Amino acid sequence: MTNTKKTSLPLSDGEKALISIDNQVCFQLYTASRLMTKQYQPALKALDLTYPQYLVMLVLWEAADSGLKLTVSALGTRLFLDSGTLTPLIKRLESKGLLDKARDPNDERQVFVEITEKGLALSAKAPAVPQALMCDIKKTSIDTLIELRDQLKLLVEELTQ
Repeated sequence: MTNTKKTSLPLSDGEKALISIDNQVCFQLYTASRLMTKQYQPALKALDLTYPQYLVMLVLWEAADSGLKLTVSALGTRLFLDSGTLTPLIKRLESKGLLDKARDPNDERQVFVEITEKGLALSAKAPAVPQALMCDIKKTSIDTLIELRDQLKLLVEELTQ
């Protein structure tokens, strides 16, 4: 930044504090999310997945482990993704042989997403991703990260009501 002519905002100090970017919860969440996603990239390279693809696979691994079949709609709901974002992710993962799509024979409007054997096998490499992240984060304790995660879950719950 370069210095320019100082212009005072027509706000009180309290109002200025309210609109300071460093005081915005949304900005801190946005920045932390972008930086965390960037931290995941080297570990995800070994799985040949992008971060959004990894999230899709996490949900599909959970579903497979529970014996559940997920629709595209249910997957989108779980990940807070609209169909315009989710459809290309699913197509890319399908082209990699990690999942299959099939229409519901009882309701042609519904499309199921099922993990393939190759997709299931990839789960064996997945624990290395969060483990690598934990190795990269040295100043924040695991207890603090767990507390942060739990607080963020509560925030998401509140914002989705």
